[in-house]
Amino acid sequence: MRTAGRASLSDVAALAGVSVKTVSNVVNHYEHVSSAMRERVQRALDELDYRPNMSARHLRGGRSGLIALAVPELDAPYFAELCRHVVRAAERRGWTVLIDQTDGMPERERLVIAGIRAHLIDGVIFSPLASGAPELAVRSDSTPMVLLGERVSGGPIDHVGIDNVAAARAAVDHLLSLGRVRVAAIGKQQRRTAVTARLRARGYMSALRGRGLASDAALVMQVESYHRSDGATAMAALLALPKPPDAVFCFNDLLALGALRTLLQAGVRVPDDVALIGFDDIEESRYSTPTLSTVRPDKASIAETAVALLAARLDEGADTPPRGVTEPFELVPRETTGQRADQ
Repeated sequence: MRTAGRASLSDVAALAGVSVKTVSNVVNHYEHVSSAMRERVQRALDELDYRPNMSARHLRGGRSGLIALAVPELDAPYFAELCRHVVRAAERRGWTVLIDQTDGMPERERLVIAGIRAHLIDGVIFSPLASGAPELAVRSDSTPMVLLGERVSGGPIDHVGIDNVAAARAAVDHLLSLGRVRVAAIGKQQRRTAVTARLRARGYMSALRGRGLASDAALVMQVESYHRSDGATAMAALLALPKPPDAVFCFNDLLALGALRTLLQAGVRVPDDVALIGFDDIEESRYSTPTLSTVRPDKASIAETAVALLAARLDEGADTPPRGVTEPFELVPRETTGQRADQ
């Protein structure tokens, strides 16, 4: 009969009147078990509220069942949503995720690169902000790692990202297709490691060139970070120009939401006077007034692929060449560019 505490395979086998091996086959989803037997064992599993001992299972395989996810900011909606998807993808593999916030600080990212709790975790999914190829090139920790975000050129690490140049170009092409001719950009950054900013700026410039439009340096606003306040301040500077823009591409949704606030406070009609588009499709963009047009990276697919790459690296070891996967994106027009609110 059942012992005190957690139910064991033996408890389930005794209740179902079958062998422990049969219960194990059902728990591990082996195919060669009859439907009637599977239902019989499942009733016993449900009655005893059986839960597999994942710690023991992982330890028998020489693994802890723990992975780490290191991101710059947990209160940034994009990373919060991405974390949720990673946790769900990991749970499907029986993994637990430890989440580390680096704040994009070089010293904290160096700790991740050097080996974040290497004796406890099986692998790391890392979204760097302050680290680039030089920092990753000297990595000595052998814990499997998957990078999120921009590919570090020549880095010996698996990577998942999107085509930021193409995505930014699609966003600006959308604004230009509305007949706008003075399209501003908010999100330029000068830091060596600001790869995302450079790629999205490249896409912005490519779209302008594709329509035969000259770029105007006064319309490209530099920001310190990608927060709402930065977008609000940059938009105020654009409105103060002798000839303000008639459209704005923001390098993420938080910048766009800050810009939208400034526009509305100034009495500027959106999208009539100024069309606005962001990047990331965070949940907040679907509930702003007006709703925010944006670029939607497939966050669920990014997370699932990152976890799958980590699992493959654990199985294959370090000898397999690093893999890079580019996930899709989608343009999502909403009210800030004159589209319906229900998209």
